[in-house]
Amino acid sequence: MSESQNIEYKQSWRDEYLKWICGFANANGGHIFIGKDDTGNVVGVADSKRLLEEIPNKVRDVLGILIDVNLHHSTNGNFIEIIVEGYPYPVNYKGQYHYRSGSTKQELKGAALDKFLLQKKGKRWDGVPIPKVSACDLKQETLNFFRERAIKSQRIEEDILTDSNEHLLENLQLKESGFLKRAAILLFHANPESFVTGAYIKMGYFETDDDLKFQDEIHGNLFEQIEKTIDLLFTKYIKAAISYEGINRVETFEYPKDAVREALLNAIAHKDYSGSIPIQISVYSDKFIIWNEGQLPDNWTVKNLFEKHASRPYNPDIANALFRSGYIESWGRGTIKIFRECKQAGIPEPVFSYDSSDISIELRKDIYDTENLRILKLNDRQLDALIYFKSKREIVTSDYVKRYTINERTARRDLIELVEKAILIKQGDKKTTKYIYR
Repeated sequence: MSESQNIEYKQSWRDEYLKWICGFANANGGHIFIGKDDTGNVVGVADSKRLLEEIPNKVRDVLGILIDVNLHHSTNGNFIEIIVEGYPYPVNYKGQYHYRSGSTKQELKGAALDKFLLQKKGKRWDGVPIPKVSACDLKQETLNFFRERAIKSQRIEEDILTDSNEHLLENLQLKESGFLKRAAILLFHANPESFVTGAYIKMGYFETDDDLKFQDEIHGNLFEQIEKTIDLLFTKYIKAAISYEGINRVETFEYPKDAVREALLNAIAHKDYSGSIPIQISVYSDKFIIWNEGQLPDNWTVKNLFEKHASRPYNPDIANALFRSGYIESWGRGTIKIFRECKQAGIPEPVFSYDSSDISIELRKDIYDTENLRILKLNDRQLDALIYFKSKREIVTSDYVKRYTINERTARRDLIELVEKAILIKQGDKKTTKYIYR
């Protein structure tokens, strides 16, 4: 068995491994084996009986915690197993805080240490009180806007909405010990960036990854950012096809509006605002990406986002206010809603990406839409075929020949050209060749 989140191998004992024990205690616990190599093979350890007594005493004296230490015997020698429980409070090694992440140990510093200490106390970053700012400093227009939305959503008692700002903030749990929380600043202050660096949104339209055509920045509190960003996206960045139902004009956007709104709200509610980096939205001719700094819940992978899951917001106080105002649900259905909206709109499933502290969602246009295909300057056969065979999701050369009454060589030339333009994917050998839709 290789090293992992909960397993570490050491060939011999050194006192600096107290840092590893500290890291396991601050994470989810784990096992450290002394007398094994990096692949888990037993190499034996000298003075095993002495270490059996010394290690627990050193851990108790230096780290202030208790561990289990077991001695095991094998044909290749003795080895020691140290069992460390995850602790509900922060454990330090001579003033340093270490943390087990994956198969590595990290010393926590700066914002990462602040976040860790808060979580061990049962707090989140957005729940920290801020001195020298009061309800009088918040933007009255935004508080009124919240009240209007909350009345429509019916997720908060009406008498609370008609009471004072102080009472409203208390009922939204945005105050602690007489101080406003960080969440209140982000949600309602006229200039939250004076308290939280990077609390804004950047968006740009890209021809290619390194060819930015134009860009915008959206500042203000979170409610203002939501409204301004959605408005700007659907008036400047995302195109709409115009059609008519009788005398009524119908706009069909490249991406479903509800999916885009939900993706934006997810980024805002789950962003790690301690990172000081703005939410970034990149729009291309064929895709749309929203990126934010943040982390998935412990032991989660992107796979959890594809299925029904509990609501576990990274910023619970911010999420609660957005829920009360009717912007988001509180049942972990946001990502499922995005999938459903994309499917109903006939565009590919969204792609979620997660890498340590980066979370992004990518929406892609339906590349087989007639308007998009015309831009690629296809011949009439190719254009018709892509629409005609779309429901089957594949084209076979013989079917192409039969439909257009052409020879096999011409058919193959047409289809290979579609592969070269990244519209189809060629599969199989010469006798079983199929051209698959992406």
